[in-house]
Amino acid sequence: MMKTCLLVPCYNEGLTIRKVVDDFKRELPDIEVYVYDNNSTDNTIEEALSAGAIVRKECRQGKGNVVRSMFRDIDADIYIMVDGDDTYPAKAVKSLLEPIEKGEADIVIGDRLSNGTYFKENKRSFHGFGNNLVKFFINYFFHTDLKDIMTGYRVFSRNFVKTFPVISEGFQLETEMTIFALSKYFRIVEIPIDFSERPEGSFSKLNTFSDGFRVIVCIFNMYRHYKPLRFFTVIALFCIILSFIFGIPVIMEYIDYQYIYKVPSAILAGSLFVIATLTYTCGLILDALAYKDQTFFEQILKK
Repeated sequence: MMKTCLLVPCYNEGLTIRKVVDDFKRELPDIEVYVYDNNSTDNTIEEALSAGAIVRKECRQGKGNVVRSMFRDIDADIYIMVDGDDTYPAKAVKSLLEPIEKGEADIVIGDRLSNGTYFKENKRSFHGFGNNLVKFFINYFFHTDLKDIMTGYRVFSRNFVKTFPVISEGFQLETEMTIFALSKYFRIVEIPIDFSERPEGSFSKLNTFSDGFRVIVCIFNMYRHYKPLRFFTVIALFCIILSFIFGIPVIMEYIDYQYIYKVPSAILAGSLFVIATLTYTCGLILDALAYKDQTFFEQILKK
């Protein structure tokens, strides 16, 4: 039988962590539950221990740091990751496990958005807007149709966990996971789940604006890393357009008078054209490196 474990990153979830552990143990009695505490100042550790979880500590603040340690430390065949805030239903876990167990997926996403429960329960309107914005960018850049990018309820195969490089330190993690999975051609399955708002007295650690900005920056950086030719081609085209805007009047002036009076414009147009050429060349070189990296990655997976 495949070994399955539950990973729960926690920061000040003393109010809900016991229920989360109990609910998942009820659904999967033999599962190993790992709660990684991220410098909580409440009774998170005590509640997790009393519920029968294995508790470990991660002193570097941030969800990305916690998940990096989880993925490095724990050996299993299937990994379930869920937030400790009791917003995700344990009763859906068997449905999420099924595609992994059948070998049909490498990552299964608990989709909160398709059935409308997230928008009904969520009291923070900007969070919903942010979810849709992130979804739009990733689907546009990678030509996919994913429904929920930011969910904290996921199931992973061992191949994904042991090859995924956690770069982000904070809440950009889910976005980073999705982009990595798409760029490395991992099989993604989405299963609709119900979402519940946090119980009274429990508070989100996500800052709508600062963390949202970091997520957007993460998307563009990851796109630059995994699709460098497209990324730098867009910049090169923009520079060429500006070069023509500033350069055409100079050319017309020279045709009319056989002399260039707009010297600054000529210098700017020429500089922009050179920048465009260099930028596109960088994109070609980085695209070749990305191709070699993808080839090397596929060879690793075969071993």
